[in-house]
Amino acid sequence: MKKIITFLLSATILVSCTELEVTPTSFVTEENFFKTQDDAVASVTAVYASLSLDPGEQSLFGRNLYFLTDMASDYAAAGVSATNPQVRALSSLTHDATSDRVQVAWRQIYNGINRANIAIDNVPKVTGSEVVKTRLINEAKFIRGLLYFQAVRLWGGVPIVLHEATSINVESLKSKRETVDAVYAQIISDLTDAQSLPSTYPANEAGRATSGAAKAILAKVYLTRKDWPNAILKANEVINGGYGYALFETFSDIFNKAKKNGKEHIFSVQFEPNQAGNGSSGSTFQATAFTGFTATEPADIISDVALFYDIYADGDTRRDASYVKQLPNPATGTLYTFPKPLFKKFLDLTNLATPANVAINFPVIRYADILLSFAEATNEQSGPTAEALEAVNQVRRRAFGKAINTPDATVDLVGLTNVQLRDAIREERKKEFVQEGQRWYDLVRWGILVSEVKKVTAKNSVSERNNLYPIPQSERNIDPVGLPQNPGY
Repeated sequence: MKKIITFLLSATILVSCTELEVTPTSFVTEENFFKTQDDAVASVTAVYASLSLDPGEQSLFGRNLYFLTDMASDYAAAGVSATNPQVRALSSLTHDATSDRVQVAWRQIYNGINRANIAIDNVPKVTGSEVVKTRLINEAKFIRGLLYFQAVRLWGGVPIVLHEATSINVESLKSKRETVDAVYAQIISDLTDAQSLPSTYPANEAGRATSGAAKAILAKVYLTRKDWPNAILKANEVINGGYGYALFETFSDIFNKAKKNGKEHIFSVQFEPNQAGNGSSGSTFQATAFTGFTATEPADIISDVALFYDIYADGDTRRDASYVKQLPNPATGTLYTFPKPLFKKFLDLTNLATPANVAINFPVIRYADILLSFAEATNEQSGPTAEALEAVNQVRRRAFGKAINTPDATVDLVGLTNVQLRDAIREERKKEFVQEGQRWYDLVRWGILVSEVKKVTAKNSVSERNNLYPIPQSERNIDPVGLPQNPGY
């Protein structure tokens, strides 16, 4: 059977050092696509593109993953502008195995994994630099590991697919669910290989996976597994590895598009102006968080102002960088007060009228996450050590506009017990990572999803089943034996 390989190709990514640009400009179908180093580069570009582009659909990190990791948690909800009943079901945690958002997330994740597999299998065949080919393979392994990390947390054990399909025969394409341990072993293998990636790239190649990014995701993997020693080890390698990572002095700069891929951004999904054009969907966060200077409720809203907006202490800059109550209306010059605080991180206040032009990256992992992960793992293993407290206090000092590396009695945490520091870290994460796809994962791994979500009246349908998502029914229709359903669905 003739093998057909289809790739999204970018005319602006070449091995000779160009910025990571994933907007597709053409489709190529070729029986023997892999011949040159440029072909290899194009295949890995397609792997990156799976994170930010999906023709005719909201992309994985552009908003679709948000439904599962934020809207189905406690702080975010579907506003009246969210007309998809499947989205509203996720918001109220009444979704089932027919949810189109769950199905799309599954498809997008495995689409990215498939693209990574194609690159990993075929890049070795091309002519060109062995150093470059090895780097490209490890970039693909990084993305594959990252995507399996999303999948195993969302669904538990999932099929492990490591090679491109060589037949369209349905039976040959079936893959049974593997154990959670087996999936994590594959994630760790991929990310371990990716640790040999370069630590930096030229400025015009910003956005590519690095060795620091591989170690950072590994730290989160081990943290999720409650493997405290390895979580501490990898977080320490990121913190002390000479990568140059640091907190921005100003919290809001994390989402300043002029400072994308800056010192705090360990790995971000790249979004460019007008990326949502040409039938492909990039980031839709702005369009769904802002509906203009009207009382119209946007599609993505805060679930409970008292439980989330009002919890920030006076002087904590994270509140006004994460939410916004008032904005000047450029048409009238007057200050407009919204009926309810809007999500702000992905709003481009210089360009509210044309959401497609927004180019704010999505931070998959940033330095503050590593500091808090190090503190959490250290506290769980050894208690509230000075090092654990200092890591948390750096995040707190930045939040309150203090010198990050200088002790400050007005904001620093001191003298806490193990339990008190655990609670403090959880509270910091709640305030730090609004709309960054962290909350649902955090609540599940802490074992408190049900108790926390029940505090929101509109989400009291939550139950233990919501610690995992259902295997999409459309997948089970193909192979109900190999894909048994999760409990409660």
